[in-house]
Amino acid sequence: MAVKDDVLNAMKKNGKPMSAGEVEKALKIDRKEVDKAFKDLKDEGAIISPVRCKWEPAKK
Repeated sequence: MAVKDDVLNAMKKNGKPMSAGEVEKALKIDRKEVDKAFKDLKDEGAIISPVRCKWEPAKK
């Protein structure tokens, strides 16, 4: 759960859509961890993709 929170917080802090590679570099964690967090966050509706291959927190 902590990785998902870290990913979401990094995206909020960045203030613009981010790719998995950008999140990986920002958090210095393994890409597989980022990809799993992205999948879980997408399934929960917590992130959206405004442009291809980039994600941002969903507006709630």
